[in-house]
Amino acid sequence: MQNPHPAPHPARILVVDDDPTVAEVVTGYLERAGHLVDRAADGPEALRCAAVRRPDLVVLDLMLPGMDGLEVCRELRGRGPVPVIMLTARGDEDDRILGLEIGADDYVTKPFSPRELVLRVESVLRRSRAGAGAQPGPLLAAAGIAMDPAGRRATKDGEELALTLREFDLLEYLLRHPGQACSREQLMHEVWGWEFGDLSTVTVHVRRLRGKIERDPGAPELIQTVWGVGYRFEEAGTA
Repeated sequence: MQNPHPAPHPARILVVDDDPTVAEVVTGYLERAGHLVDRAADGPEALRCAAVRRPDLVVLDLMLPGMDGLEVCRELRGRGPVPVIMLTARGDEDDRILGLEIGADDYVTKPFSPRELVLRVESVLRRSRAGAGAQPGPLLAAAGIAMDPAGRRATKDGEELALTLREFDLLEYLLRHPGQACSREQLMHEVWGWEFGDLSTVTVHVRRLRGKIERDPGAPELIQTVWGVGYRFEEAGTA
């Protein structure tokens, strides 16, 4: 059924889940929110769909037959940047963290509210579109890092950084607030747009970001831990 009030800028979303009931419910809610939805029941089908019509966002079940969601996410990331929201079973914390480690931008645990999933989708899309529609402005630069928020490009010592959507937003926020101790709650609110959530999401993304910008991620100089508070970006970290 067509939505009488479609979204002004509908996104193409690929829903990948081998449970037809879950896929049908998720698809219905996303279509009623005004989006265009493609469906796939397994990894190979998902990769074929993404190759034919590149999605603006992927909702990806972690537990798929044959090729699991982690492998699908790696393959999609290898083809270029695309936001990914992972569906994970409640209690599978290790798998969820692994999903964030390989580049998922967000996750929702099963059983979940379809409305919650739609809100998470809209949040990730807003971040993605905000970058794409940003007006040209001054570059952000510190400690050998140069960022172009409008072009969604970042380099370290002249080398291009391969950042996910959330990693880019996290680094941009830290660069805009040098020397400021930022709590994980603050980062979750400002970068993810969440009022509440699992703070390990922030921890995992900081760890991934350190792995891409620090000379020694095990002894970070740029993104320093402020014990009992959160993190602080030090502009003179490499001096």
